[in-house]
Amino acid sequence: MIQIIYTQEAIEDLQRLRNFIAKNNPVSAQRIAKELISRIQMLQSMPMMGRAVPSAPNPDIIRDMIFENCTIRYAIHAQTLAILRIWHHDETQPL
Repeated sequence: MIQIIYTQEAIEDLQRLRNFIAKNNPVSAQRIAKELISRIQMLQSMPMMGRAVPSAPNPDIIRDMIFENCTIRYAIHAQTLAILRIWHHDETQPL
């Protein structure tokens, strides 16, 4: 089974995203954070479920999964799946 790893940026993104949502709805922030983690875990068995990112240097490897107005950007490698960034659609997309 493929191993999921998180970049430091993705960990910080998840914390920032939770705080961003909590400003308007603390209960939703906690629920969405848990559901995001659950969706990310699904990628272990279905790594191609996200859509390719045509603007990426290697669109066969870089993919986006959309969930609850959030984008999870990840990279598929031979034995690992790296969570690169996570952002809400109302935020500025990270570079």
